This record gives sequence, structure tokens and C-alpha cells, in this order.
Amino acid sequence: MARKNILSGLMDDSKKFTAVNSEAPAEAQALSFKGIGALGAVTRSIDALSARAESAKQLEEKLANGETVIDLDPALIENSFVNDRLGGDDERFQELVEAIRQRGQDSPILVRPHPILSGRYQIAFGHRRARAARVLSRPVRAVVKALDDRDHVIAQGQENSARADLSFIERTMFAHRLEGLSFDRETIMTALSADKTTVSKMLSVTRRIPADVLAALEAARSVGRDRWHDLSALFDDGAFVETARALLASSAFLDADPDRRFELVEALTKREPSPAKPAKVSRAARAWQNSAGTLTAKIVDDGKQVTFALRSDKISAFGAYLTENLERMYEAFEKDAFRSRPSGVASERV
Repeated sequence: MARKNILSGLMDDSKKFTAVNSEAPAEAQALSFKGIGALGAVTRSIDALSARAESAKQLEEKLANGETVIDLDPALIENSFVNDRLGGDDERFQELVEAIRQRGQDSPILVRPHPILSGRYQIAFGHRRARAARVLSRPVRAVVKALDDRDHVIAQGQENSARADLSFIERTMFAHRLEGLSFDRETIMTALSADKTTVSKMLSVTRRIPADVLAALEAARSVGRDRWHDLSALFDDGAFVETARALLASSAFLDADPDRRFELVEALTKREPSPAKPAKVSRAARAWQNSAGTLTAKIVDDGKQVTFALRSDKISAFGAYLTENLERMYEAFEKDAFRSRPSGVASERV
């Protein structure tokens, strides 16, 4: 007998399947039907796939709302498109690595699906925690949230401000980079939780101090806003810029930590006082007058020169006499000195 369409009979709920168990409830009939042979296996696979798809959809929705913390492979995560840290924190980073090694990662990082690369993520905040996870070869706990660029940098800046572990110059450089990426002033203010005046002062520092000097100074964590402002004003002088750049190449600067480097540049403003000139040997002025009292003289001898100030009614004539007879008077002095002091050291005479 010719075999007709077998599947058509199996798919017809009103015929053969009902006849097998006509008194069974409809739900039981459906379950019995799904369990029949190869078709039942296919159906169960479809149901499982559907359930997983629905679960994945729900998870995606939760992740989009930042509601779920998941473990991510650090190899799939890239740093933010704007850096918020400078160098010089190796010791602090090692402390973080040891803390995570001992008790795990306390707080998750925030990432967004990478805007360009499928299947990858980009860090909004938590760079050091992600770096520590790479060092420890363990997954990093993360919240995945869909963020546009503006929300990304605001989340990044505000989280760093809340943690209060960035130095003044790191916050300033973050503001500078945001400005360079054409973010408006309102976004920068929101990201830094700072008012317009504060942001303007921050940006004035980066405009005055050359980029190579800033990079060499690094984080300088102990240095506050006022000292940075005072130092930046000095870079308006081109000569100071050259002096500072010469210092950057010195071994004393290269071997110093960031805080000490700042102090070395700052010290360029503190000029060493010039050595005081030896005080002149001052000798008291001596007064003289002739026996008649008609000629007086004030004589000052400082060891290098002798000054006579003469006063007389006939001073003009006496002055002319002295001028004409200086040669004869000096010869007489030398003869007298030779006779009285064979050593050649003349005695003091008036």
C-alpha cells in the first residue's frame, strides 16, 4: 500500500493524535506530541534557543541600564579615548594589585560597548582596576552601559573626582584634553564638578606651561593649585622657559620623583643672593691745620686712595703750589723712607 504523507498526519491535532488518547487534556496532548521522535527533539531545541535568546535580550536590557555586574576578559577591554592620569603612581598601583589579589575587586568598573570594534569594550572609569586584573590574569568585574562620548567623559570625570585620588595637575590635564577634543565648557565643568572660574584657571596653567615640561613633571601629587598657578605665570618669560628646559635634561631632575621635580623647577625662581662684596676698610677722617690756623685739611685714607680736602683763604695759590711740586715732594718722600726703613716699607707720614 502506498505510503502517504506521514508528517501531515502527525501535524494534524484533530485526527490520529487525538484518537490515541481522546480523553487527555489539550495541554497533555501538546506535551505528548512534542516528545515524539525526531520532531520532538527539534522542537525542544527550538524552544531552548528561544529561551536563551529571550534571556540574552533581558540581560542586554539590564546591561544597557547599568543594572548588572558581569565578569569580562581584560583582553577585550580598551582604555578610554581620553586619558585622565599621568605617570608616577607605580607604588600606589602595586598596592592596588595586592589588595585585589587578597580580597578581590571591591567595586566594578564602568565600560561601554566599543563604538567601533564589535565584541569589545571601552573603559569609562576603572583603568587601574582593569590593569590590575590583567596583571593578575583574572576577569574584571564591570558594568556595561551604552554611553555616547559626552556621557562617557562625564562619568569618567565625576567618578575620578568622587574618588579624590587625582592630583590637581591630572584634573587640569583632563580638562585640557577634553577642550582639545572640542567638548564644550559646560561638559568640562560637569565632568570635573567644577565651576567656570575654576576650569578657566585650570586651563590657564596648561596654556602657559609648555607640554614637554608638563609631561616631565608628571603627577606631582603633593602640589596644589596655588603653587601650579604661581609657577605657570613664570613661563610667560621666554628666558625662564629655556632655563626650565635645560633643567629637564639634568641628572638631578631625571633621578627625582615627580614632587621633587616640581620643587627643582620652582627653585629656579629663587635666585642665589650675590656674594657680598668685601666691606671697604674705612678709616676715620683725620683733621689737620697749620700752626697759624690759616690752613685746614680733612684727610681720608681707605687703603687704596688718600683724599685731602683743603680749606684756606689762599687755597687756590697753595693748590697750584702742590700741583707744581708733587714730583719733588714724592722724590723727597722716597729718600726719607729709604733712610728711615731699610726694608723699603714706608712709614705713614702726613
